Amino acid sequence: MGRSRGCLWLAAGLVVALLAGFIGYMTLSRAAAQRTGQTTTVPEVDVVVATRDIPVRATLTTEDLALKRFPVNTVPEGALSQVADAAGKVTMVDLFPGEVVLKQRLVDPNVTTGNGRTALILAEDQVLMAFPANDLMNRVGVLKPGDHVDLLFSMKFPANRTAAGAAGNAQEQLATFDLLQNLTIAAIVSSVTPAPGSQSATQGQPEALLLTVSAQDALTLKYVKDAGGVMDIVLRAPGAEQPFTTEPVDIDYLIRSYRIPGAGQ
Repeated sequence: MGRSRGCLWLAAGLVVALLAGFIGYMTLSRAAAQRTGQTTTVPEVDVVVATRDIPVRATLTTEDLALKRFPVNTVPEGALSQVADAAGKVTMVDLFPGEVVLKQRLVDPNVTTGNGRTALILAEDQVLMAFPANDLMNRVGVLKPGDHVDLLFSMKFPANRTAAGAAGNAQEQLATFDLLQNLTIAAIVSSVTPAPGSQSATQGQPEALLLTVSAQDALTLKYVKDAGGVMDIVLRAPGAEQPFTTEPVDIDYLIRSYRIPGAGQ
């Protein structure tokens, strides 16, 4: 009899132990499933990242930027969600491929500070120069801050000028040449016109280009401007920063290149 009771108690204990083990296993499985579900359901957002190496003081283009999905809890403060929010801005630090672009590491060349000055980034060996924006490209509104441009000039030079600097006669000859290449437009300053019947103002025609140039190039630009040179601007394709090989154009160049019959005879 006692022996039978002992077997019953032993069986009951085994059943209780099995039930406890089963309950524990189910509890742990549910907890693990919940943790797994939480990990896979973390919401993600689009974040702007750099697509290539970008140096400091570079103007960002749409080709430099892309959108990438990130878990919302890993996105750093200041991250941008639209490529348009970064395009056209100037970098204050080097950027590397895949790096998140932060708002606080960019500067807008069109922003005017409280003291009326435009927010600009200059290298130590550069100066900022204002040049009249009276060329056709500016008048039609094609140029934007950050564009890379070449400056073409036409000027009259004394004919038969000697190496010593003396003119052989009083006649002058027009010549057109590529004065400076691959300049960056730091900003465009436009006139501000009050809107009729309103206290608000509208942006008018460009008045000046702000160019970042070397001190020597600034002197060259001032000379040709004071000498009456006529400027035209040509816009480079994005990323085209290589020097172009050009030859100044005058009447002799046209006669020689186009084989104009009877000219100069």
